[in-house]
Amino acid sequence: MGINKDQVEGRARELGGTIQEEMGKLTGKKILRVKGAINKTVGAGQAKLGDLAEKAKNANKKSKS
Repeated sequence: MGINKDQVEGRARELGGTIQEEMGKLTGKKILRVKGAINKTVGAGQAKLGDLAEKAKNANKKSKS
């Protein structure tokens, strides 16, 4: 199973959002917490999309074998 661009970018964005959210909690900045939560959610969705694309690609390879 390979790794695609959406998986990498999504997980990186998810991690960045988590860090951003925690920084917002530490500093008491609500906008930073909210932006972090949004980035975390979008990143998770992008990673899931990448996971599905990889599964479809692998299933297609198996059906051709």
